[in-house]
Amino acid sequence: MLVARFNTFDRWSLGKAVGKNVVEQEVLSVAELSRRLKALVETSFPLVCVEGEISNFSRAASGHVYFTLKDESAQIRAVLWRSAAMRVRFQLHDGLHVVATGPIEVYAARGSYQLVVEQLVPQGIGPLELAFRQRYEKLAAEGLFAPERKRPLPRFPRRIALVTSPAGAAVRDLLQVITRRWPACDLVIVPVPVQGPGSAAAIAAGLRSATRLPDVDVIVTGRGGGSLEDLWAFNEEIVARAILACPIPVVSAVGHEIDVTIADLVADKRALTPSEAGELVVPQRTDILSDVAHLAVRMESAARDALRRRRLALDALAGCRALSRPLDQVRDRQRQLEELSHRIAGGMRRRIERASHELQALSMHLDALSPLKVLSRGYSLTRREPTGEIVRRADEVQVGERIETLLGEGRLSSVIERVER
Repeated sequence: MLVARFNTFDRWSLGKAVGKNVVEQEVLSVAELSRRLKALVETSFPLVCVEGEISNFSRAASGHVYFTLKDESAQIRAVLWRSAAMRVRFQLHDGLHVVATGPIEVYAARGSYQLVVEQLVPQGIGPLELAFRQRYEKLAAEGLFAPERKRPLPRFPRRIALVTSPAGAAVRDLLQVITRRWPACDLVIVPVPVQGPGSAAAIAAGLRSATRLPDVDVIVTGRGGGSLEDLWAFNEEIVARAILACPIPVVSAVGHEIDVTIADLVADKRALTPSEAGELVVPQRTDILSDVAHLAVRMESAARDALRRRRLALDALAGCRALSRPLDQVRDRQRQLEELSHRIAGGMRRRIERASHELQALSMHLDALSPLKVLSRGYSLTRREPTGEIVRRADEVQVGERIETLLGEGRLSSVIERVER
């Protein structure tokens, strides 16, 4: 243990040097001095509000948050324990200007002190509004608010699930509006808390439960009006993710017309109030009956017009010559057929005669050019046997070779005995 101590000579020498006596002082250990400073500081500053800028921000795996709070000329270390950090709605980061509230704590082992933050309030904007803006920017960057991913609501829903508080004014408005407008629709209430700790997780679980109900065509979730703190469960990311993952179209009806929540922006349809949500999810019964009556009148009128047109068409057909005297056309076609038959027969005869004359002329021309005509005038044609190759010169055959001679009438077969070239 380190002890701050002067011996007697040192005290006398010091007193002599300054020209006065040194008063005897209590000798403290470092630990005792630190303990007294800790008691003094923590008793003097049980709760302080410090304004400054966050720097050196870090979040430990345990959930504790450490940072430095600084201004232009000084800085102080600060810690936000896990339990307090979970209550902070907005995202902390370097450069954020805040007011931190909490006690000053002395850490004797290091001889340092720090601010134990119990509450953080951003400067220039409320903590919930800052948290809303930060969450909006994050989810918008992921495309959760994109119009192209929004789904249309069914025209005539068979069953609607209401994920809300069964004791709130919102569910009474929804039941009254929906049953008045469209009594044929079934309503299922999925009871969830819509305010307070754990309400966001309960709403997300209610949305998942509603998707497992049979024959549900649309889901409505919401609550009546209230402060931003009262509506905060519908700004939580867990609710937005549950709406995004829901396979059934979701209508969000939170608060009044001026209230806009993250759930409103992610939902397939936003209703300004719970009453408007009832008007969006079901049609007006009287309007549908009026439309049906109007369509019935139009169908009757269209049927009468169609019958009148068909009657006129039948009258026109009845006066048609083809129906009144059908055999006239048969006789006309028969005469035309006979005329065509005569024309075809005459044309065929003339064609055959021309072809016969042409064939005869060609035959006479071929006969005049035929080698047989030449042979009939005393000439002959010699060919080798058995190839039939025509012999034109004497040197093309050999002695003893058989040849065939064609005459004008008949043929001769002979053997060559002598060849003269």
